[in-house]
Amino acid sequence: MTETQDPRAVVALRDVAVHRRSSGQEIVLDGIDWTVGPGEHWALLGANGAGKTTLLRLVGAAMCPTLGSVEVLGDRLGRVDMRELRARVGLVSAAQKVPSDATAHTVVLTGATGTVQPLWREYGSAVRERARVLLAELGCKEFADRRFGDCSGGQRARILICRALMADPALLLLDEPFNALDLPSREDLVDALQRLAADQPALATVTVTHYVEELPPSTTHAFLLKEGRKLASGAVDGVLTADNMTLCFGRPVHVARHDGRWYARSGR
Repeated sequence: MTETQDPRAVVALRDVAVHRRSSGQEIVLDGIDWTVGPGEHWALLGANGAGKTTLLRLVGAAMCPTLGSVEVLGDRLGRVDMRELRARVGLVSAAQKVPSDATAHTVVLTGATGTVQPLWREYGSAVRERARVLLAELGCKEFADRRFGDCSGGQRARILICRALMADPALLLLDEPFNALDLPSREDLVDALQRLAADQPALATVTVTHYVEELPPSTTHAFLLKEGRKLASGAVDGVLTADNMTLCFGRPVHVARHDGRWYARSGR
């Protein structure tokens, strides 16, 4: 393991920059410092084009920085097999392709091998039982035998989280998991993430979202990006303030918290 300021860090970025060479050295990210510790649950917010997707790709070992250092699970990008590192990071994204005709249980099983199609010979009784346990923990037990394509958007999101957890990752990345969900489905997913935080206290998560209303009460930290630079980062109550959100999104934003949940509205 390489040295970091905190040897327990799940993620450690130091003075990171990303330049998009295909468009004439455009700076996508610049001067990013960020540390994620075990059991921390981060919200990553910013306007469209702020650099959220690029930052998540760095943390997910899908790309290397132009400048600076990125360490994920103790390994420094550029000095480790990126494929092996990615296998140790859980990722949930609406862009993920899984067979729609497979059952929810089968989709979760594929997370054990990191494949799209199931590799049945690799799934022993212990693996199958783990998939069933995860489906139960995230409130999916009743539709374990339902075709993935027949599940609702909220159900599919929870199934994909179960799939990502099959490899027992120390880090779970959630890339806009609430996208296109209706209100009941959103609340089911919020409840599932809240239970996950309680059931797996060492698991660190990073959730990319556009709306603070989607954040579960288990959220501990927040990172605000503005035009590729860190605007604010730290304990969630000190970051998700009206002043910071106004600076981040470029218009007056009012922020409130009630029963552990956040609410925001824009007013002139």
